[in-house]
Amino acid sequence: MNELEMILNLSLAFVLGGLIGWSREKEGKTAGLRTHILVSVGSALLMVLSTGMLSKSGIADPGRIAAGVVTGIGFIGAGCIIQGSDRDTVRGITTAASIWVTAAIGMAAGIGYYAGAVVAAAFTLITLQLLRLVEKKIIKTKE
Repeated sequence: MNELEMILNLSLAFVLGGLIGWSREKEGKTAGLRTHILVSVGSALLMVLSTGMLSKSGIADPGRIAAGVVTGIGFIGAGCIIQGSDRDTVRGITTAASIWVTAAIGMAAGIGYYAGAVVAAAFTLITLQLLRLVEKKIIKTKE
């Protein structure tokens, strides 16, 4: 991977993570613009590094770094999930899921799977924005 491709990969991760983060920021969620950008760019960089290590050594395993990213993101996601004061509610599941998918999008961008990263980001934004409106309409009609 040359330097221009690395810059493109990290830039795409930045933009896609930013779009998802902006969506969460507008909703006033705990993890917003900066968090999603950092998760996406960090995940992308780790994938760039893993492919670079493989090309330099020939024996590195990029899957191990990817697995480490997924594990680490699980801890960040867990920090977003809180139990309500009545102990019957849990909040932050969607935010945790958005962080998890943003890491995957960053990983895809980092390894050069641009189409997959863009499509996954589009589906994520559709889920967070459009389906939220559908949910509100369904819940409103049930009441």
